[in-house]
Amino acid sequence: MQTPATHTDAAATAGGATDSAGTAGGTAATTPSTSAGTAGGDAVTATATGAGAATTADPADGARRAAYRSFVALGDSFTEGMSDLLPDGGYRGWADLLAARLAALDPDFRYANLAVRGKLIRQIADDQVETAAAMGADLVTLVGGLNDVIRPRCDVAAVCALLERSVERLAPSCGQLVLMRSPIRRGPVATRFTPRMEELFDFVDALAARHGAVVVDLYGAQALRDPRMWDVDRLHLTAEGHERVAEAVWQALGLPAESDWRRVLPPTARPGWSARRAADLSFTRRHLLPWIGRRLTGRSSGDGRPPKRPDLLPYPAPAAPAGPDADPTRTA
Repeated sequence: MQTPATHTDAAATAGGATDSAGTAGGTAATTPSTSAGTAGGDAVTATATGAGAATTADPADGARRAAYRSFVALGDSFTEGMSDLLPDGGYRGWADLLAARLAALDPDFRYANLAVRGKLIRQIADDQVETAAAMGADLVTLVGGLNDVIRPRCDVAAVCALLERSVERLAPSCGQLVLMRSPIRRGPVATRFTPRMEELFDFVDALAARHGAVVVDLYGAQALRDPRMWDVDRLHLTAEGHERVAEAVWQALGLPAESDWRRVLPPTARPGWSARRAADLSFTRRHLLPWIGRRLTGRSSGDGRPPKRPDLLPYPAPAAPAGPDADPTRTA
């Protein structure tokens, strides 16, 4: 991967501080001794569970923070931010949350989000990758392929080949490439398609190892399998789910942990039979049948939609909270 002028060997510096992300109680995201941005280096798998920020000063912190002055996100509805709904009807999501936190570290920070809901890996590879590579960002995230593997028919080898083509183009063009093992809701979909998903994620691991990418393992986090982390459509994370993904990526980049994103939710009483059946019927009517209809007619929920944030432009840092319970990222 290239090292932009603004990077000043920050990735290599971060490589010497392997425990900065998880010093507050958990397993840190391990970073190899060589720069994570060096093509052909070892992948970094994010397993951080830290519950708070580091309390001691680390001389590498400034270099790490300065390393990410631009961020480009590629993908589908997961990266677009569904279903972290905002009052204006738009979506926030983990990428926006991460961008807001990075913007707070640098007034010149810039952000683009090329994601469009419903996109398959071929569409991401054809429509987003070259645009992202031309931006030469310090940080690029690529998440795709899950929409392919949960379809009734899927050539997993073809999906992997397109993902590989995308990584081969993106890795040399950016400071740090981040890939993910995507989260999945516990239920029949996860059970049915587990072999395909794990084949895809094993390939992601191997691909990252060859290209020096960071891998964020969301699939292995039990907390993100909890149905309460998922919207009623059972395909997209809630606001809390997206907040945890943003924290997972933040820690994987070697930045100080602010929360334990793997913390499981406390147990609650299971809804009764009638409530579960009513939820199933509502889901089928409002979400499953329209999804099947789009598949049968060759349509997508993203048809005709432009990228969420197509240009690499300055992104405002969060405004100061108005009160003790305010969420500053909602204003970004």
